Amino acid sequence: MTANPIINSGDLRREAEALAAGYPPLLARARRLAANLSLGGHGRRRSGQGDEFWQYRAAGFGDSQRDIDWRRSAQSDAHFVRQKEWQVAQSVNLWIDTSRSMTYHSDAVTESKGARAQVLGLATAILLLKAGERVGLMQDPSPPKHGMSQINTLALKLSQDGDPEDYGTPPQKSMGRNSRALFLSDFLGNWDQLVAALGRAAQQNVQGCLVQVLDPSEEDFPAQGRRIFESMKGTVSFETMRAQGLRDAYLDRLAERREKLERLSRKTGWRFLHHNTAQSAQTAMLWIYQALEVGQ
Repeated sequence: MTANPIINSGDLRREAEALAAGYPPLLARARRLAANLSLGGHGRRRSGQGDEFWQYRAAGFGDSQRDIDWRRSAQSDAHFVRQKEWQVAQSVNLWIDTSRSMTYHSDAVTESKGARAQVLGLATAILLLKAGERVGLMQDPSPPKHGMSQINTLALKLSQDGDPEDYGTPPQKSMGRNSRALFLSDFLGNWDQLVAALGRAAQQNVQGCLVQVLDPSEEDFPAQGRRIFESMKGTVSFETMRAQGLRDAYLDRLAERREKLERLSRKTGWRFLHHNTAQSAQTAMLWIYQALEVGQ
């Protein structure tokens, strides 16, 4: 008979505290960013039984007297009915890259690519959940959920998750027909896997946004002299005595990747934003929200 291992409560507590250490700051930053945007109702406006006023329409056969807005009708010779708005809840799937590549930040900024992507993704989720949408993570096999309690679930999972690979690729998860999606990554990883992911999305009539998040040093390539370039896992290493000699070739490859992302987005009906961590998070947040709204 094998004895059960003894679990030290102190070790368990320290492990739990370490796992949750990034949760409150991430949630606080996302809530501040979402609060800075003063936006109206989000959803698809259709006539129906709702609580929010949409527009007036002329009363017709089948409308009862109690449906007539007498104040509006008094302004003309016709009778008018207050038509209500029905907001159709939709599912929105988020893929926020948590690979090793996203942990990078240069001396020019204090925020990593991954931290910026998480804040943008979670702030978007807050706005969408407040509007009654269902939101979920691609990394989570369970379907998107509604309700403000989902914010805490998303924040906790994002603060704990970490992909051990150098570069991330979208999980192979069915997103549901006619849903929407937001992918936040540096998109420097396997190209064919990204194409396959958007191909699956297009087959399900899923519309969405690609937001490429980069560090300013990745766009400027300021390295000079002797340098050793390593992948984030340290599995790939390259040494050069004249780093500046690589600059033109590197920038050409980076521009080529961005052009491919733009073409892929157009081909699949998605929208594309390039963003670096030295730029305003609020500007990117507004673009994301409006892009997802247009995609309805």
